[in-house]
Amino acid sequence: MRAADDPHSLDRATREFMGARPQLFGIAYRVLGSAVEAEDIVQEAWLRWQRTDRSAVQEPAAFLATVTTRLAINTARSARVRRESYTGSWLPEPVDTSADPQLGAERAEALDLAVLFLLEKLNPVERAAYVLREAFDYPYKRIADILETSEANTRQLVSRARKHLSAERREPVGSDDHRRLLEVFLAAARSGRLSALEDVLTADVVSHSDGGGVRGASRIPVVGRPQVSRYLVAFAPRFWPGTGIRRVEANGRPAVLVSSGGRAVALLSVDVSARGIEHIMWVMNPAKLAPYVDSLTG
Repeated sequence: MRAADDPHSLDRATREFMGARPQLFGIAYRVLGSAVEAEDIVQEAWLRWQRTDRSAVQEPAAFLATVTTRLAINTARSARVRRESYTGSWLPEPVDTSADPQLGAERAEALDLAVLFLLEKLNPVERAAYVLREAFDYPYKRIADILETSEANTRQLVSRARKHLSAERREPVGSDDHRRLLEVFLAAARSGRLSALEDVLTADVVSHSDGGGVRGASRIPVVGRPQVSRYLVAFAPRFWPGTGIRRVEANGRPAVLVSSGGRAVALLSVDVSARGIEHIMWVMNPAKLAPYVDSLTG
């Protein structure tokens, strides 16, 4: 009887898989920026684990991480083509980390929405190498084995990813400062006070709205303090009246869930540096707001 057919072996395999599952989801989610796609990857990894001759596997967690990473890379390659035809800006799908504080990692690196957005600009292999190193602290040799490349090339992949992020993003502030500036921004945006908005936005601030073609979100990024401020002032009387506000957590950072008529209409997240608000993200695609819908009735 093969190990895959032994019911006692299957019980053990299930325990091994469930022990690794949080990390598997954490890897797939960071590589893809999509919780839905990450869940599909984890399910496929489970099916492959069931079909595997597990008696030949010495380290189940390492085997499962390898399978998951390779599946995520393949999915990311096809996702890139789909996202090129996405209506408007594509933003990562937020995850309610208050419900899943670990998200499968000992460290919170490569989880922030702003970081996931920037990682999307890297090729999938670079992204995977960065995630395995920065979020899960895998040794370079192990990452090289997973990616089927050399250790030297793996170091280059991670280095390129780090340089890309450091060139595109300033050092973020701590949670308290982040929350304070988010509250100031929220008050200014809701009231449509131009001067208050200009006080908290950086000169080169960018506002992205992801409606997925479903909502009336801006389909192109708005760039620069004057343009973003005026856009938000014009936006205020059409968007904010009659809405409810709930403070939530998204990807380890404070965020704001906006609802109307008992349904979620937007998740507002900002990226904040010592200079002020660098990036504003409005997730308005209903499919991406699903993790927060239950909070409206809770």
